[in-house]
Amino acid sequence: MIDFKNIHIGSLIKQLIEDREIEIDRVCKFIKCTDEELAAILSEEYLRSDLILRFSILLEYDFFRIYSQYLILYAPPSKLNSTISDKKVSLPQFKKKSLYTKEIIDFILELISSGKKTKRQVIEEYKIPKTTLYKWILKYKTNV
Repeated sequence: MIDFKNIHIGSLIKQLIEDREIEIDRVCKFIKCTDEELAAILSEEYLRSDLILRFSILLEYDFFRIYSQYLILYAPPSKLNSTISDKKVSLPQFKKKSLYTKEIIDFILELISSGKKTKRQVIEEYKIPKTTLYKWILKYKTNV
């Protein structure tokens, strides 16, 4: 399970390379680096976005979503005052298809079932609606 609060992107990429049993030579060729450079990259906690993109393509996994999940959990959107929200933004605006992924739900339910957090703490800290949390508990039939 991913610790969304402490993201070490290099080790997550390394783990997926190992899980998918991808040859190091293939990774190096795709990333355009040597074995030693790859080892250094995978030991880094933070990587340039172009490298994350290349690994996402190679491994067919959206590593950026990990950061999106962090934002959902630890930096929920705040209410903007009307002067800021009325201004046009030049960047694309994305609609929220599904705010909570299965990984987020599993992460939250694991916190509760392991006793690391109470239901009340989860509701307050992560701003998850009470009804949403209880629906997850019923749907996934956890012992929380």
